[in-house]
Amino acid sequence: MAAPKCVLVVDDSLLARMMLKKFVSKLLPDWVLIEAKDGQDALARIAGKNLDIALVDYNMPGISGIDLAKKLRQQFSNAAIALITANIQDYIINEAKVLGISFISKPIEEEKIAAFICAVENIP
Repeated sequence: MAAPKCVLVVDDSLLARMMLKKFVSKLLPDWVLIEAKDGQDALARIAGKNLDIALVDYNMPGISGIDLAKKLRQQFSNAAIALITANIQDYIINEAKVLGISFISKPIEEEKIAAFICAVENIP
């Protein structure tokens, strides 16, 4: 039996995590959902686990979203990763492109999250 698919939600805002979890659970009700409040917490919670999708805030205390995405990419080369941020400066968008991760601008909206998940999971 295959390991259950897993999505990681990382944001230092409890409200943002709650919204992301709601949107993800609606689309992927049978997936394991791991929630983390920052990069260090995310790395600790995902250690030894499978990762298919990660939704990562950019501005967090400690490890930035870009640095976390780099670490996740090293450990989970096939995971779909999206950087979620209100900071839409070109250099951040370019960093995401170089890493091969998606960029989703805040505010967090169900349509944006659904579009990303549907695209990476081939959900019509």
